[in-house]
Amino acid sequence: MSAIGAGGPLTTLPGWDSDDHAAALAAFVLSADQFDPAMAEVARKADDPRAFFEAQFQPAPFSAEAGLLTGYYEPELDGARERGDGFEVPVLGLPAGDGPLPDRAAIEAGALDGAAPVLCWLPHMVDLFFLQVQGSGRVRFSDGTVLRLGFAGRNGHPYRSIGQTLIARGVLEETRISADAVRQWIHANPEPGRALMHENPSYVFFAPLDLPAESGPLGAMGVPVTPMRSIAVDPVHMTLGRPIWMVAQGHAPRLVIAQDSGSAIKGVHRADLFHGSGTEAGLRAGALKTPVHLMPLRRRRGA
Repeated sequence: MSAIGAGGPLTTLPGWDSDDHAAALAAFVLSADQFDPAMAEVARKADDPRAFFEAQFQPAPFSAEAGLLTGYYEPELDGARERGDGFEVPVLGLPAGDGPLPDRAAIEAGALDGAAPVLCWLPHMVDLFFLQVQGSGRVRFSDGTVLRLGFAGRNGHPYRSIGQTLIARGVLEETRISADAVRQWIHANPEPGRALMHENPSYVFFAPLDLPAESGPLGAMGVPVTPMRSIAVDPVHMTLGRPIWMVAQGHAPRLVIAQDSGSAIKGVHRADLFHGSGTEAGLRAGALKTPVHLMPLRRRRGA
């Protein structure tokens, strides 16, 4: 595993000249205070986004090894404030206390009834499952109002991919796997589908968020993530807030910002690209699975 590309100017990065540097800067300034306070004010005042990045950053050492890029999004779901009329699946807030929490199957069987607040109700368990996988969402009620939900915590049990489980059992082919394919299989196979979801014991709890309609959901840094500019990374290996030059197969190279994390995003070569909100964003995000090279940037000496 060799390090390549360190120390030169950003103009040597493949595709650098063609990117929308203004879009990258708009995303970067949202978390700049946490990433590098000394740079944050310079970033906010920059009137030439490309010149800002070229003056402040250079490629850091990175591996030539390809990683894996997937996508995530913010679901938009129909819901109800009260149980009934086909809305029977509760979205739970974080339970009080600090003791160990039960697994998914036990929670769905009622183990936390009365111990965790119910934020709203959804029509199907698969809606809740994929809301938990994404970690945020918008729930639209019949009166037109919308509840924004964000990650509040999890039960501490390990995350297991049900898509990989279906591949291992030969139910779905790896070349055809997507979030939408998994969802359709569960809807077509209700009882096996429920048992499949229980094989992922991890369970996510939510909190209501007060966010503008045009804002993305909050990422791990507590700032809104930006469609096609924010990625989730493993913070053990990649500093949150860092700009990263991303070269993914089948996609134009672009400057993205590491502003989120996720239980399924592990390792130095792993990233999840935020696609936006709603059904179309979900279809694009769910179908994304491609090789990627992640080239982190670092402060230029003397910048």
